[in-house]
Amino acid sequence: MSLKSFEESSVFNQLSKCSHQNVVFCSDEDTGLQAIIAIHDTTLGPALGGTRMWTYATEADALKDVLRLSRTMTYKAAITGLNLGGGNAVIIGDSSTGKTEALMRRFGRFIKNLNGSFITAEDLGTNPKDMEYIRMETQYVTGVPETLGGSGDPSPIAAKGVLMGIKACIKEHFGNDSLIGRTVAVQGAGQVGENLIHLLREEHTKVYVSDINEERAMLVAAKYGAHAIPNNSILDLEFDVYAPCAMGATINSETIPRMKCAIIAGSANNQLADEDVHGQMLLEKGILYAPDYLINAGGMINCYSELAGFSRKRTMQLAENIYSATRGVLQKSIRDQIPANRAADIIAEKRISDIRKIKGSF
Repeated sequence: MSLKSFEESSVFNQLSKCSHQNVVFCSDEDTGLQAIIAIHDTTLGPALGGTRMWTYATEADALKDVLRLSRTMTYKAAITGLNLGGGNAVIIGDSSTGKTEALMRRFGRFIKNLNGSFITAEDLGTNPKDMEYIRMETQYVTGVPETLGGSGDPSPIAAKGVLMGIKACIKEHFGNDSLIGRTVAVQGAGQVGENLIHLLREEHTKVYVSDINEERAMLVAAKYGAHAIPNNSILDLEFDVYAPCAMGATINSETIPRMKCAIIAGSANNQLADEDVHGQMLLEKGILYAPDYLINAGGMINCYSELAGFSRKRTMQLAENIYSATRGVLQKSIRDQIPANRAADIIAEKRISDIRKIKGSF
C-alpha cells in the first residue's frame, strides 16, 4: 500500500496509481473552502472516513494524504468485519484560525452532493461541533454530539481497540496477555493517547508519556500516575511496547535502528513511513508490529455503531474483537515470514474480493 513520488507525478497519474473510485476537489471562494474528498472503494458499503483540517505545505501533499488515508479506511473496515467502504477528506487550512460555520456547512453541501457514497466523521483538526455544522446540510455525517442523537467522542472506543491490540501482541510475544508490570511508552497525549494511558494504568502497566507539548505530557502523566519523558528521547529508552499515538511516519529508516522495544502498537495513522521498506525492517529486527489501521479501528467502529444504531455495550464488544483479529495477523506474519502490515493487507483484500464476487452475482 505504498504511495511514492507523488510530487513527481501529475494529478491524474497520482489517481491512476491508487485505483480510487472517485476524488472530488471542493473549492468555494465565498467561504474560502479548499478541500479534497477521496472515495477509495465501496465494495463493502458506503465509504466512511474522517475530515482532516491541516495546513499542508502544498496541494500535492494534501492529495497524497487524502489518497493514503482513504485507502487505509477501506482496509480498516475490511479487516474488522464492518460493512463499510473507505474514504477520507481533507480541508486545507489552519484549524485554529480558518474554521467558520459557513466553511463547514459549505463543505457539508459537497458531501450531500455525493448522495451517500461518502459519510464523514471528525479527524485531526475537526471536532463534534464541526460535525454538527455539517449535519445542518447533510445526513451523511457521524460523530455528532450525543445531544443530537450521535455517539459523541470516539476516543474511548479507539483507545479500547489499541489496548486490545497491545494485549494481543503481549500474548504473542510473552505467552500471556497480562499487562501487569509491563512497560509501555505512549507518544502523544491527545484524546486517544490519554484514554489509552488511563486504560493501561488500570491494567497496572508502567506507562511513560511523551508529547511535543511537554507541559501536556506532564499533566497527563501526573493525572494517571505515569512518567513523563522528553519527546526526543522516547526511542532511545527500552520498553516492552512503543505506542505511537500522534502523527504518522515515526517508524522509518532513521528511527528503527534506535528502537529497543519488543512491540509497536499505537493509534497513529500511517506509522510506517514506507510500508514495504519499514515493515520488512521491523520483521528482520524481530519487532512485533500491530498494523495501525487494524488496532486504531475503534473510531471507525464507533461511527459504524452510530449508523447501525448499536448500543454502547455492543460497540465495546466490536472493539474487543480487535484482539482476535490482531492475533490472526501476527500469526500469519510469523507463519509466512512476511511483515505484519502485509499479512493484514492480504486478509483485508481477501474479504473485499470475496464480497465483490457476491455483489457481482446480483
